[in-house]
Amino acid sequence: MDESRREKPNAAGLRIALVASRFNEFIVQQLVEGARTTLLEHGARAEQIQQVWVAGAWELPLALQTLAASERFDALVALGCVIRGETTHHLYICAETARGIAQVSLDTGIPIGFGVLTTENEEQAMARAGGPKGNKGADAALAAVELAQLKRAWK
Repeated sequence: MDESRREKPNAAGLRIALVASRFNEFIVQQLVEGARTTLLEHGARAEQIQQVWVAGAWELPLALQTLAASERFDALVALGCVIRGETTHHLYICAETARGIAQVSLDTGIPIGFGVLTTENEEQAMARAGGPKGNKGADAALAAVELAQLKRAWK
């Protein structure tokens, strides 16, 4: 891709839903705030951004599929946090959540930014939710905006 032709992400006029899991909510809330702030900084108006909460990461794909099917949104952003526990449960949740989110995007053609943290511990999660490693919610929001712009440009 010719770097000189890369467009700056512009969320103006885009209808975007932030879909966030309540599990590890103290971390996910930071991802939500990062995503929302970034969208506003890139031209979105507050009324263009819808917030939806679900129980956990496992519920994200179905919620995203439901919102995509509504045809009310130009892009979606999945936000969650899965932290390793004492068992291997997190491995199944992480893998199937990622697979499900990708499948929803491919099946519906709706851009979905992936802001689901999968970490070894709370410290790693906090570092990626506004700490020294940035805010992955903000990154996911920008990715969704860029894909929505690409879709519009190629229609």
